[in-house]
Amino acid sequence: MGILEKISEIEKEIARTQKNKATEYHLGLLKAKLAKYRAQLLEPSKSPAAKGEGFDVMKSGDARVALIGFPSVGKSTFLSLMTSTASEAASYEFTTLTCIPGVIEYKGANIQLLDLPGIIEGAAQGKGRGRQVIAVARTADVVIMMLDATKGEVQRALLEKELESVGIRLNKSKPNIYFKPKKGGGISFNSTVTLTQCSEKLVQLILHEYKIFNAEVLFREDCSPDEFIDVIVGNRVYMPCLYVYNKIDQISMEEVDRLARRPHSVVISCGMKLNLDYLLEKLWEYLALTCIYTKKRGRKSLASQFKYALVWGTSTKYSPQRVGLTHMMEHEDVIQIVKK
Repeated sequence: MGILEKISEIEKEIARTQKNKATEYHLGLLKAKLAKYRAQLLEPSKSPAAKGEGFDVMKSGDARVALIGFPSVGKSTFLSLMTSTASEAASYEFTTLTCIPGVIEYKGANIQLLDLPGIIEGAAQGKGRGRQVIAVARTADVVIMMLDATKGEVQRALLEKELESVGIRLNKSKPNIYFKPKKGGGISFNSTVTLTQCSEKLVQLILHEYKIFNAEVLFREDCSPDEFIDVIVGNRVYMPCLYVYNKIDQISMEEVDRLARRPHSVVISCGMKLNLDYLLEKLWEYLALTCIYTKKRGRKSLASQFKYALVWGTSTKYSPQRVGLTHMMEHEDVIQIVKK
């Protein structure tokens, strides 16, 4: 039995198993096995890759945004409207066959926008060119999921399932679980909160499925077995996502209002160029970029007057620490510069 067949069998068994206290250990083991097989499926092929156009695009600019969606939802049109890049657009499906980069210039920042080939259902299993599309999507800072407003919620649910199955977590934070494998001593399990979804026995069963028999585990929040498996696997990607509903000129105002009020959602019409400015504002908010400006030309440089600096924070051995110009700062460090 191949990996795809094993995945299918496990998914069917999970679907037909009733979720209750008596089956929680069985379901936990099934989910652990499913995660292992999916990880194997997404590993790069050891055979020489077939020649052809690839998807590797050098990351440039200040941020990268991936456009993901089913064929013919308007991604190529959106790219052409927002950037100077011309991406082929047509009324038939699968117009875009390679990864097309463009650049949005907004508030002084260059935002790389990647128009990825349309994902079809089953992309995570390698159908179409889904595996390559997903590999590029994992390198993005934000995902824009382009959806056809005339097709209800079907597209969104299918795409979320595809991305979830390959370890891309949308609009979620990393589970607050401390996990560290050890060389001996067995499994040390503790929690700082009351757990309603996981127990010590279930945690041990999941770890044993991964051939882990010595580890420290500390739950700092009430996480599910799926979230604990994510921590063990360690290759999950957590990124913000904007759900963009295109073609709103083809639905009722009541439906437009309903979609617009959904969390993380923006409604637009590429055909009529509606609400694109608001989409850019939301994209900027989700990217969370900070603009920092250097000194103006001709002004005296601080470096020439630099004597030493005092730094408080995680980059120092003690606080404050006296450092020189070669000291590497870390996030949220505090620095005081002393001039000559």
